[in-house]
Amino acid sequence: MATLVGSAREIEAAPAKATGYWTGVWRRLRRDPVAIGAAIVILLIVLMAAFAEYIAPADPYRGVSLRRLRPIGTPGYPLGSDELGRDMLSRLIYGARLSLFMGVTPVFIAFFLGSSIGIFAGYVGGRLNTVIMRTIDVFYAFPSVLLAVALSGALGAGFGNALLSLTVVFIPPIARVAEAVTTQVRSRDYVEAARASGAGALAIIRAHVLGNVLGPIFVYATSLISVSMILASGLSFLGLGTRPPEPEWGLMLNTLRTAIYVQPWVAALPGTMIFVTSISFNLLSDGLRSAMDVKQ
Repeated sequence: MATLVGSAREIEAAPAKATGYWTGVWRRLRRDPVAIGAAIVILLIVLMAAFAEYIAPADPYRGVSLRRLRPIGTPGYPLGSDELGRDMLSRLIYGARLSLFMGVTPVFIAFFLGSSIGIFAGYVGGRLNTVIMRTIDVFYAFPSVLLAVALSGALGAGFGNALLSLTVVFIPPIARVAEAVTTQVRSRDYVEAARASGAGALAIIRAHVLGNVLGPIFVYATSLISVSMILASGLSFLGLGTRPPEPEWGLMLNTLRTAIYVQPWVAALPGTMIFVTSISFNLLSDGLRSAMDVKQ
């Protein structure tokens, strides 16, 4: 009887504890200037992509052959022009849309699929866990770059196939992290108390498991966004992702590689955008990890 009463008290106190925990996370995150600065950079890039029609000074698809490869600071071309005479500033602004989409979407989908697989495998345990995780390890054994290129090459070049390939690449690592943290939570006293009180598996997962495992999984997933952006840009650079004339930072690197000896600063701009965005996501992920660490 005392066990049942204690379990009921834990369930009632859970929302208050969760609220206090996330309040503490936000408080610690606000004290991290690096993470806040990275979040501001990401927010500015997202706003730039969302309002590209109003910010871009020119049509990103329209080129003038007589104004090819203009240097940075040319009147009418603040960041120069590309190999077809298209405004680089406009193409970088519009390119943020595809680059962010191809960086965030595969991780977002893999977060839900990988978390579901990992939480299920970690909670049920036993032979079923072994079968699921050994299957996951088959994909996890390949380097992410090699697996992404192999899948994209097998499926064929194209935007949709690149997204599918990247999603498959990120499901195994997220599933492994989800399985590991779920296995730890499954053996906690409050989960055992919930089982003893007669709660079903779905009720236990919803009330006790998800709240304790989604945080670490989410933080790990945010660290994969930068990897996803680099892989997506690499696929476009190799001709397996976005196709011309769409503005995408990886594809722009590919088309401008022959101009590196003529206008190296203009050719380096897409790579600079990839670097800044990727490092910002990494710094924000590190800040979230530190803020969610109770020991900190």
